[in-house]
This record gives sequence, structure tokens and C-alpha cells, in this order.
Amino acid sequence: MRRFVFAHLADAHVGAWARNPALRDRLRTAVLRAIDVAGERGAEFLLISGDLFHTPAPEPAEVAPIAAALRSFVAAGRRVYVIYGSHDYVAHRTSWLDVLAEAGVFVRVAPEAVRADGAAWSLPWTRDEPTGAVIAGVSGRSHGLDREYFRSMDSTAFRSAVGYRIFQFHAAVDEYLPSHFRDKIHGVHLEDLPAGCDYYAGGHIHYTYEGTGPGGGRLVNPGAVFGTSRTDLENGEAGRTHRGLAIVTADERSTTVEMVDTVPRGSIRTIDIDVTGRSAESVAALVVDRVQAEEAPPGTLVLPHLFGTPSSGVLSASDLAPAVALARQTGLDVQLDLQEVEVPGASAERVVPESQVEAEEVERLLGPDRERPDWLAGAAGPRLVHDLLATLGTPKGEGESNLDYLQARRTDARRLLRVRDEIPP
Repeated sequence: MRRFVFAHLADAHVGAWARNPALRDRLRTAVLRAIDVAGERGAEFLLISGDLFHTPAPEPAEVAPIAAALRSFVAAGRRVYVIYGSHDYVAHRTSWLDVLAEAGVFVRVAPEAVRADGAAWSLPWTRDEPTGAVIAGVSGRSHGLDREYFRSMDSTAFRSAVGYRIFQFHAAVDEYLPSHFRDKIHGVHLEDLPAGCDYYAGGHIHYTYEGTGPGGGRLVNPGAVFGTSRTDLENGEAGRTHRGLAIVTADERSTTVEMVDTVPRGSIRTIDIDVTGRSAESVAALVVDRVQAEEAPPGTLVLPHLFGTPSSGVLSASDLAPAVALARQTGLDVQLDLQEVEVPGASAERVVPESQVEAEEVERLLGPDRERPDWLAGAAGPRLVHDLLATLGTPKGEGESNLDYLQARRTDARRLLRVRDEIPP
């Protein structure tokens, strides 16, 4: 086998941050840079291990530059091998990945036929002719529905193929889950992966990890190229995870992996600002002070995250627009996050509950006041239950993906419960 180089990325999520154009643009730029890096570093082919797009049907304006970059990569004599992720796969419907594959932009590696749970199936594979590499994969499904696919998979033919064997997957591996994910995600077991591969190209977890697959091959998850949450951005800035792609060099004796970041460290700053008890004028002044205190170089993206309950009135982006404009005079790109700012007195003003039947049912569920925890005691209990039911019952918006809808409901519920913790991808 001759020496060759290939690239591996996952979780690009092009089209994410739909409500924040500045972040969406930076994400797209990071992904385009990752594709360029693959070519610059001499990769003969590129592996994309799921979630190239954030939804199965992103806006054409998001797809076009990615498709053009991949076409240029292929036009230079290279290849692209793709599996679907939990975000860009949709059963019984055509996605943009299908369209790009049919147009010859890349090769779909994994079988997409929907199979009955537990039904045995044989893992197909494809050969990259110039290098002789043998590539197979299993696409991701939301909510871990792909676990049974691994367990009912017959990989005998793939494992018998001669060549450098690569297995792509978009799932968490329990044995390599970072500790802070272990009580939130249930993935596949290491033994569920086909044994004896030279390289296992993972995706799904927005966190870089490396290990050894069954039989000794390198197992790599490069992490998200940019990220889709504030936690992703903070992890990348702190150096807890990489943001970019893996450059892999393979020969007869070894496989070496180099992580290449395409989002410069220090280019994004997040700031927590508690607005509790403050007027709009006080909050505006605090935003300016905190942003300027960062002493960040021009071009840095600064994300002030406001939370809490101001003293009066509804705190809106328009109230803070002059402060943001002032903060931007230093050349910083300031983008406010107001999702966790409460409306003073909103719950108390609401008529709760809306009917006598609802009142009686809520009281029955809550039980006697003396037996309730403090956070559900008194009139606050029924109000909180009502608000939770209202937000959880919010209908899905037109064009909103199921995963984005679920994330929005979780965020609203956590805000009402005043819980701030990490939610995995």
C-alpha cells in the first residue's frame, strides 16, 4: 500500500444559527475554510461523517457555496465520501444530500433504505480506486434510532476486503464519551463497530476525542467544525475541543492524525451579564462596559448573554441598539443574546389557571401545599405549571426542523425552571 493523505470532518451544520446571521456566516466561512484546507494539505479524498447541513432542506443560499467548494475539490481529481447525520437525514423524502449526490458532487457511502428493527443486513462498501482504500459506513438517525442498525449489521464482506479499511459513523461511542455527556447520551458500544478497520471516522458529538477501535485501528471524532450552541463556542475557545477537521496520513505501518482548527482561538468571546433588578439604561451601560473590558482585537465576535429579570418594562434589542452601536465602534462584532431575559411580572399578571377544570387538575397534581418543594409552593406553583404547559405546547413553526423545535422547547422549559446546563447535540 502506498502512502496517502485524506481529510475527515463532521458536524458542519451549514445553515445553523438561523436567527443570528453573523454566527451563521462565520459557521459557513469555517466550513468553506475546512474544505480548502483539505485540498491545501494534499488530501486525496474527504470524509464527511454526517450533518453537513443543519436540516435536510436548508436554504439554497446556504447550499450553493458549499456545493461549489466541493465541486472544486472534486474537479481537482479528488473525491468526497459522505454519510447522513441525525440532522440532514429524513426518511422517505429527498434531502439536499440526495440532490448533491445525484449531481456527482460526492459519493453516498451508507445504505439509506429503512429496515425493520432487528432485521439482518449486509454492510455494503465502496473502493477509492486511486488509493485502494475500502470505505463503508452507517448514517446517523435522531434519538439513537441507528443503534439497532449496528447490532443487526453483517460486516463480514467489508472486513474481508483487501485495502486500507475506513468505517464512517455518526453516533456516540459509549466507551469514549466525555464524562459530561455520559448521563445525557446513549450511544453504540465499541464492539458494535466492525472489527479490524484501519480508521474509524466518527461524528455526532460536538467534542473532539480519539481512541482505538475494535481490533486496533484509529478511532477519531474531530468535533464540530464551528458549533451550533453557546456551549460549543465556549468549549472551542477554551481549547476543550477542536473546531475544524482531521488530516490523516496512512501507510503500511501507521496512521497519523493531525487536528487542524479553522476557527482561530480568541475570535469569539462570550460574556454572561445578569440584568436582574437593573433598568434598561443600566443594562445598556453595563453591556458597553463589559464588552470594552474584553480588550479584544477588531473583528472579534463578542456575544453578551443576558439573563435575569430587569427592574421594569420589557428589555428588547431595540432598547440596547445604541449601546451595541457604541460597543461596535472599537471594531468588534457584537451580537446580543436575550433569550433568557425575563419579563417582570409576566407570570403574576397572567390569569392562572384558564378554567376551573384546569385549576382543579393542577392542584391535584401538585398535592397539598405543605408537601410541595419550595419552588412550587404557594401561588407560584400553579403559575409555573401553567407556563410550562404553555411553552411545551407551542406548535412547530413553518420550516422549523424537529430537532430545532425540540431544542427551543428545552430552552424555554429550562428558562422557566431556572436550570442552566449543557444539552448534547
